[in-house]
Amino acid sequence: MSTPQNNAQRLTVDVLVSGGGIAGMIAAAAFGASGFKTLMVDPTPPVTVGTDAGSDLRSTAFLRPARDLFERIGIWSVLEPYATPLEALRVVDTVGADGTPSEVRAERQFEGTETGNEPFGWNFLNWMIRRELAAVLPTIHNTQTRYGTGFKSMLTRTGEALVTLTDGTQVAAKLVIAADGRGSPVREAAGIGVKTTHYGQKSLSFTTFHDLPHNNVSTEIYREGGPFTMVPLADIDGRHASAVVWMNSGPRAVDLLNMAVPEFNAAMTERSAGLFGALELASHRGIFPIITQLADRLAAERVAVIAEAAHVLPPIGAQGLNTSLNDLAQLLDLACQTPASLGDRTMLDTYAKARHRDIAARAFVVDKFNRVVRSDTGILNSIRLMGLKAVHDIKPVRMGVMRAGLGPLT
Repeated sequence: MSTPQNNAQRLTVDVLVSGGGIAGMIAAAAFGASGFKTLMVDPTPPVTVGTDAGSDLRSTAFLRPARDLFERIGIWSVLEPYATPLEALRVVDTVGADGTPSEVRAERQFEGTETGNEPFGWNFLNWMIRRELAAVLPTIHNTQTRYGTGFKSMLTRTGEALVTLTDGTQVAAKLVIAADGRGSPVREAAGIGVKTTHYGQKSLSFTTFHDLPHNNVSTEIYREGGPFTMVPLADIDGRHASAVVWMNSGPRAVDLLNMAVPEFNAAMTERSAGLFGALELASHRGIFPIITQLADRLAAERVAVIAEAAHVLPPIGAQGLNTSLNDLAQLLDLACQTPASLGDRTMLDTYAKARHRDIAARAFVVDKFNRVVRSDTGILNSIRLMGLKAVHDIKPVRMGVMRAGLGPLT
């Protein structure tokens, strides 16, 4: 902790958002659009071109509550032109070995229309979301952004937090939002620890062309090592395209990352069980470790912890960023209900209590699911197959699972 210096530039805001990733940008837009004077800082400018080094090649399927939040804060009209609607989710169970085609044992499809007369979600490339959000943020009243400047230190007291930034600026804020990732410096400065589970897995993220159309159906193909997920994108240069997340053991993922493109194309075509015809790499490949990480607490004096600073989940079932936006929606609701109490202990205790149960439940389910689907043992493979059939074929179970995916668990 450090105290402010008298000769430094001083700013006073309602909300300071630390972190300029997707969650941080949406948080800044949300609080600014809701009438709170907001400053967002991040030491690194966003990469907004898909072919640039460091570009985030993952995609995010935003579910209906996320869309509702975007409409509420006035950014859906900016994002919607780049959205690919997701009409259904197809889950396919397969068996096979590396180098051989996957054999389909069973498949089921979950239709979005069962829970509403609209798609269950909309898919976006992450780098494209960053580009559009970076462009719209300066147009939102009450909102300032500072890229190239990050969080340095913090002193909190009952009425406000005093934050020193890396450029020496000092910011007095009623609420500091830690949206600065799994290694969050704000969370650490607030004295909040984390519990981390490692699986020995990594995921590859990339875009692929494929021969057969996806028909706006997201497809998760399960086999040992983890799922191979193809999420629909708009056609690229007249060719069918999807965003892929491919989970594997760490060593296998690194081998695939470094594999020559022709061999990689063959490997992913085999892993996809030929459901989309031949697959062809359409971008460079990114690689990410698979962990579950949960913050010990979601709030401290004048600090709210959200998104990956609060929870990191394996990329299964579109839970990651959608859970993050559930955090933001809860925090924003509380702030708008009692603006005079912004960032006080009662508000933050209410936020932490409201979000803890939902986050813990989702983390538990995703963790157990990942352990089952990545296993190569016969017993767990049988459990995976039986579970798929039960979740889909028993209507109350199917409806419960689909509703849980569309909002906080109850």
